Amino acid sequence: MTDSTTSRSEETAESHDYSRRQFARLAGLLGVGASFSRIVPSARARTSETRQTTSTIYLDKNEYWTGPLPQAAQAAQQEILSGNRYDPDNVHDDFLRTVASVEHVPFERVLVWQGSTDPLIRSVPAFCSPERGLVTSDPTFEVVWEVAKYLGIPLQRVPLTAENRYATNARAMLAANPNAGLYYLCSPNNPTGTPTSLDEVRWLLDNKPADAVVLVDEAYIHFTNSSSALSLLGDRKDLLVLRTFSKLFGMAGLRVGLSFAHPALHQRMMRYDGEAATGYINVSALAGAKASLLLPEQIRKRREGMTAVRNSVEQHLAERGIRFIPGSQANMIMVDWGRPVAEVVQAFEQGGIVIGRSWPIWPNMSRVTIGSAEEMRLFNQQVDRIFRA
Repeated sequence: MTDSTTSRSEETAESHDYSRRQFARLAGLLGVGASFSRIVPSARARTSETRQTTSTIYLDKNEYWTGPLPQAAQAAQQEILSGNRYDPDNVHDDFLRTVASVEHVPFERVLVWQGSTDPLIRSVPAFCSPERGLVTSDPTFEVVWEVAKYLGIPLQRVPLTAENRYATNARAMLAANPNAGLYYLCSPNNPTGTPTSLDEVRWLLDNKPADAVVLVDEAYIHFTNSSSALSLLGDRKDLLVLRTFSKLFGMAGLRVGLSFAHPALHQRMMRYDGEAATGYINVSALAGAKASLLLPEQIRKRREGMTAVRNSVEQHLAERGIRFIPGSQANMIMVDWGRPVAEVVQAFEQGGIVIGRSWPIWPNMSRVTIGSAEEMRLFNQQVDRIFRA
């Protein structure tokens, strides 16, 4: 293993060899609030046509099927009553202390953001350059791809394979670019739901260039019993872990995300008003997020309930002879329809259901979010209608 505290890891972001035009493009990107739909146009496809009736079932964006946990909603509503003040109860720091305590990490290694997309976007220019590229799996959450392409940063995508159980292959990632600046792993992966073992993360940390960064995106970690990469954090200056309250906690619209890293690594992400992006967060959302973290039994029940529904959907698909990527440990599955996805999307919409998008590597597959038991019962009915024997 090489030393992760080399001089490059102490660099400021300004030392990257970006052109003036690239800096302007990055500033504009973050200036629009890190909008996912602006970065990845496919994410908003058909939305304007389909969000017209209250009876439509949305299985397209991996949103949890119901809202925040009741205790979290109550905490957020209570904080609204003090909304005439900026942060009268010191909610911001109290939230960070709670996160540090629950996750067993030092307070100074935690930052809160408006969702996790902003720090995800920032990570690409912070740790990559025109000479030091980005490596990811394929398919995966494609925001980092689009940012790299937007800034002219080299990008390598390593296909997920059946031979590797559709899990991230750290050795293949390193081989794809042994001199990358950033290696991005989403675990459980979006859109396959497949987890990455800690052994893979550890191997990559031990064998990558000493000055490269490994980013583990744990947006869906609460849906699985798999171990978190936070256990590897320690004093490392080359590991960044992201979390969000948008998924299991049902707070997608409230925009609360977390990053865990050494302060020196966080400092490299502070360009373009990073301090403001982490310092001025809606306090009612923070109150709700804090309450959520302190409800482990409710988290367990949501996880187990979703898992049972996902298993029932997978069984129904299997009985119909419809293939899907096995091993999901998140609130989604990637389904192989055996035909162009656009046709299947349209057929589901005719039945009042919006399913998710496809990825170029698998043009006949699309992601399906796991909704409530009743929503997925109706989904199964539409599967039967569309794929009659």
